[in-house]
Amino acid sequence: MITVDTWTGRTACALQAALRETNESFAARLGVAVRTVAGWHQSPGLVPRTEMQLALDTTYEGASEHVQIRFSRLCRPTAEPAAPQAQALRVAIAVVVRDEQLLLVCRRGDDSISWQFPAGVVKPGGSPATVAVQETLKETGVHCAIREHLGSRVHPVTGVSADYFLAEHLMGEASNLDAMENSDVAWVPRAALTRFIPADRIFDPILSALEAA
Repeated sequence: MITVDTWTGRTACALQAALRETNESFAARLGVAVRTVAGWHQSPGLVPRTEMQLALDTTYEGASEHVQIRFSRLCRPTAEPAAPQAQALRVAIAVVVRDEQLLLVCRRGDDSISWQFPAGVVKPGGSPATVAVQETLKETGVHCAIREHLGSRVHPVTGVSADYFLAEHLMGEASNLDAMENSDVAWVPRAALTRFIPADRIFDPILSALEAA
């Protein structure tokens, strides 16, 4: 058994491949969101947080000998990394409106936190609009309905392909249902949006749609 001093996106994906698990089953094993595993495929050099390092240690150490052998082979410098097999990451983002308020989630990062709109990873062949609705409910407990597709772009910070949807609140109060990924969930005034998300990071059609509404 080899020793992993520091887990990265590449070695985490190698463990997933050694276990022969999908993104969904590997995420469930570790107790994280599917987008976290997808992010490792997208960014092989990413170093997970300390608690995730421990979770990966425990998973690896508890794996069978055959899994550990496969993992060792996948981690050899001459071995083909698992990352090139992954498809480009695509996310669906929901801009949920309730009267004069917008729904935001506060993401946890390695060194910081940031406010964002609810979002989820779109699997190949999946519907971005459906993902936007489902992930909003899963993360916040808020039911919403898509009103309009605002467009798509490559996100200027994450570099992933993003689809944006304007949605209206149907029912449910905002609650933090994904404490591993988020530190808080809140309804914020529309007029205060740029106090939470820098204006240069907000997709222009979002601002236009909010002004029209």
